[in-house]
Amino acid sequence: MSDLYAEIQEIRSHYPEGTRSAVLPALRTAQERYGWLSPEALREVAEGLGETPAYCKSIASFYDMFHLQPVGRHLVEVCTNVSCALLGAADVVAALERELGCRLGETSADGKVTLRPVECLGGCGWAPVVAVDHVYHEHFTPDDAAPLVARLRAEAAGH
Repeated sequence: MSDLYAEIQEIRSHYPEGTRSAVLPALRTAQERYGWLSPEALREVAEGLGETPAYCKSIASFYDMFHLQPVGRHLVEVCTNVSCALLGAADVVAALERELGCRLGETSADGKVTLRPVECLGGCGWAPVVAVDHVYHEHFTPDDAAPLVARLRAEAAGH
């Protein structure tokens, strides 16, 4: 029995009405352990919950917070919904792509930063919003991209 299996059993104990209620915290736990939800991680979660890997993947693929592909050490997420789009999200994306040398939905060549679109970060009044490792940066402008990327690369390099 793996440590993850034991953790999932602990999570399940908080949801006596059924294992399906435990799927989100179980997926989160697996992602925290492995960094992303590989097919093997999804299989472990499924075994722990008595569900199928396909069911677990269907849940994980619905939510932006779960990663079905490896991600870099840092995660940069740009809100691309209406409020952010109207206030310049496309220009922010272009600046971040230029600085990172990768496109939206990809990880930089050095593997340090993943750039992802998200549907909404809930900061419409402070648009455009960029979340960096789940910390919000509001009123983000294209001019903010270069210093942000420089800081993330320095942190990833251990400086």
